[in-house]
Amino acid sequence: MADQLSRVFQALADPTRRDLVARLAASGDATVGELAAPYAVSVQAVSKHLKVLEEAGLVSRSRDAQRRPVHLEAEVLDLMTAWIERYRRQAEERFSRLDAVLEEMAATESPARAEGEAS
Repeated sequence: MADQLSRVFQALADPTRRDLVARLAASGDATVGELAAPYAVSVQAVSKHLKVLEEAGLVSRSRDAQRRPVHLEAEVLDLMTAWIERYRRQAEERFSRLDAVLEEMAATESPARAEGEAS
């Protein structure tokens, strides 16, 4: 799992590959030519990006007659989400504890200030 997660994050470190994943997520399967259309790069360059995504398990290619559509493997995104969610929950727990400490400190300071202002 950790090795696949590392490959996924490494693959998504490139903005073009993140955009390709986002486009596949939004509009579904597409051919390499369709995916390459909005970029000022060659189809071969987009194919190289797709190869990295495929090696990371983020996309797969199938054969549909003459078409070779690229398909987003969404369950790999679930793997990333689970990893991120675990650390988000831990961070939230730390922030909750910090909030409690700060509230306690503020409650302790308030009576002391009130006494100082009354004198």
